[in-house]
Amino acid sequence: MQPIQIYEIPTEIKDFVGTIKSITFPRQGYTSNVGVIECKNGFFVLKRTKGMPNNTSLNREVSVLNHLAATNLPIPTVHQFVEQETNNQSWALFELIEGETVRTALSNEVAEEKRQEIIFNFGKILAQVHSTPCPSELIYEKSWLDEMLAQADINLKTSTVDGDAELLQHIKVIKPAEIKQVLIHGDFTIDNVIVNHGKVAGIIDWGGGSYGDPRYDVSLAVRPKPKAFETENDKELFFKGYGARIMNEWDYNYFVKGLYEFF
Repeated sequence: MQPIQIYEIPTEIKDFVGTIKSITFPRQGYTSNVGVIECKNGFFVLKRTKGMPNNTSLNREVSVLNHLAATNLPIPTVHQFVEQETNNQSWALFELIEGETVRTALSNEVAEEKRQEIIFNFGKILAQVHSTPCPSELIYEKSWLDEMLAQADINLKTSTVDGDAELLQHIKVIKPAEIKQVLIHGDFTIDNVIVNHGKVAGIIDWGGGSYGDPRYDVSLAVRPKPKAFETENDKELFFKGYGARIMNEWDYNYFVKGLYEFF
């Protein structure tokens, strides 16, 4: 999608932030436009989605964040949410959490001791997410994994995904044994946790927040990336911060090389 232009921003959001001085565009995914706006009243993060299911995803992210607002989790405040039905797009204005992503921090850090601190805190904050009581509004009767497999089926038919019909059938047959569901982030990656001087400052992109399987979050967290989790030592540090090793290699492969291929 094309970057956000100032003239496109809804009046409700312009009225809230005041005169907009500039917009910069951080690294982002394919489902939304994200801009950091500098304005009269400070800095904010502005996200815009177009069409379905992207608008639904942004709506859900706003809803999840609002339900989690009363918790002690370091999450951004939602300032504004605007749905434009005539343009088939949605807008959300969030608090800007100062810092850099874990990916950027690990890529730039040359001191091994500091790298270890970042990875340890990355695991520690995920443990905090999983130990936070899940708001009742996010709890559903059906199994989270069953819901995800059903959505994977839809995504395979309606979207471009990395998985295929054979893989989907396979992961439906070999489902792992259920474990206690908890509050999960749903996309807990090194791009969605913000650190400042080695400490976790915030967790962003909560569109997948749900009452679900904690092994999914853990598996996505430790996927190897350049300068991150390329060694077993990085994983050990993460699990030390998390406080337990709740999944094995089979679980990792199921979630990362199986289920995640459809999302």
